[in-house]
This record gives sequence, C-alpha cells and structure tokens, in this order.
Amino acid sequence: MDAFGWPAIFLVNVPIGAVLLLAGLRVLDESRNPGAPAIDIPGTVLSVLGVGALTYGLIEGGSRGWTSPVILGGFAAAVVILAAFLVVEGRAATPMLPLRLFRQRLFTVSNTAMVVVGFALMGSAFFFSQFFVYVQGSSILRAGLQTLPASAAMVIVSPFAGRFAARYGFRVVVTAGLALAGLGLLALGSVHADTGYGNVWWRLAVVGIGFALTMSPLTGAAIQAVSPQEGGLASGISSTTRQIGAVLGVAVLGAVVRTRESGGASFEAGLNSAFVAAGAVTLACAVFTGLWLVRSRPAEVAAPRARSTTPS
Repeated sequence: MDAFGWPAIFLVNVPIGAVLLLAGLRVLDESRNPGAPAIDIPGTVLSVLGVGALTYGLIEGGSRGWTSPVILGGFAAAVVILAAFLVVEGRAATPMLPLRLFRQRLFTVSNTAMVVVGFALMGSAFFFSQFFVYVQGSSILRAGLQTLPASAAMVIVSPFAGRFAARYGFRVVVTAGLALAGLGLLALGSVHADTGYGNVWWRLAVVGIGFALTMSPLTGAAIQAVSPQEGGLASGISSTTRQIGAVLGVAVLGAVVRTRESGGASFEAGLNSAFVAAGAVTLACAVFTGLWLVRSRPAEVAAPRARSTTPS
C-alpha cells in the first residue's frame, strides 16, 4: 500500500485469479455448443463505446465544467453511439440485446428498477468508507469494518428475498425493499463528522436490508417475463443492467460530490448530497415498481357473438 497507494487494493485479485486459472485448466473440461448464435460484435462494440462516453462525461463534468467542449462532445457521442446501438440491435439476426423482450411490461420495469438498484447501491457504497476515513478520521482498516453492517445485512437477508417474493409477489417485496433502502440512504444524508457510530451502523443496515430484498426478486421477475428458453438471456440482461447502473451511480454521485465541492461546500456536505440524491432516486423507483411491476394485461378477448335464437 505504501509503495503503490490505494490502487494496490486491486493487486489482491492477481494471485486469486492466477490460482483459479490454473485450477480451471486442470479441472474444467472443454465444452462447445455448435448451435450457439454468433457473437454480436457490432452491438458489443457500440454498447461499450456508448456507455464509456456517457460515463466519461459524467465523471469529468464536475471538474472540467458541464459546458466544456470535451464534456458536451462526450455526451453527444454517447447519444449518437447508443442510438446506433439500438438501430443495430433492432436489425441484427442474433442481437446481444433483443429489443422485443422490452415489449413485456414485467421485463422492462424489472430491468429499469435494476438499473436504479445498481445506481443507488454501488454509487452510495463507493462513499461509505470515504465517509469514515475522510470525514470521521477512521483508519482504512477500521473504516472497512465499520461498513460491514450493510454487507452483513445483505448476506443475511438475500437468501430469504426469493421466498418472500414467491409468497407475497414481486411487486410487494421489491417495493418494500426499495422504500427501506431509500429511507436508509436519506438517513445517511444527515450524518456528520461528530455522529457516533452507534447512530450510523443501523442506517447502513437498513440500506443493506432494503437492497437485499430487491435484487433476487427483480432477476426472478425478468426471467418470469420471458419464455423458459430465454431465461438465461433474461438473467444475463438483468445482471448487465445492474452493472450499468453501478457505473452510472459512481459517475453521477461522484459528480454530485465534485460539483458541491467546486461550489465551496465541504467534502462532508458533498457526501450528504450524494446520499440524499441516491435515496430520492430509490424512493421514486419504489413508487414506480409499486405501480408497474406486474405482468402486461393480456389482450382483451373479443366478445363472443351473441347466440341467435329462433322462436319456438
């Protein structure tokens, strides 16, 4: 850590990856699916470039200025590239993102909510440890331990989320989870340098419980909205939307913090604004899922023709 700084945390993955690579070469058997569709290379490239340009603009906008030519150019490029991505996916024989799936309300709403989950969860979690280190003066090790209530709550509650959804329905469980997480994030928006840990940990736990109740049911809803043969595809899209939301969450909430700091506010005030923004978005999504996280209504069945009667 002293030699490389904080980026040294990523070096932890190197030996783990090396061990898993060697184990995979020895244990895993080769398998191929001759009938697998070809990789959608144009769609893959366009999606990476489009999301990358959008993320760059969001991350750098706070420091470079939102009206600077570079930032405006990044946003313009993102719009053009993502529009091209939709056109390509609509015409491709084997698209990486079949747009027809979004005709199903349950699929569309569940994936939209998953973007918000990734946005609020990962975007706010990025700042949990920074609050303890830079606002409250904790050591890095202690800050890591102090953030455990959120992770522990997710580990404990997540196995029950699917059971709750099976019993009470996707809409009830997801909406309740989003409401809890949103309220927890709003509560984190009022913590300060002198707030005791006894008044902080439970807020992290509420956030963890709330998001734990959402992720598994949202993936289940997306899978239920498609045919059994497309269940794996639906699960993959759900995971991808969560990751996209995570990227945007770190970028947008980071931009909120930078913008507040550039306006003369403290880092603490910037974090508070970021937590409040994440909480507001999460609560708005709770209203959204409460209203729309249901299957599309089947088409109205034409009324049967009136029976003709003959006088007896």
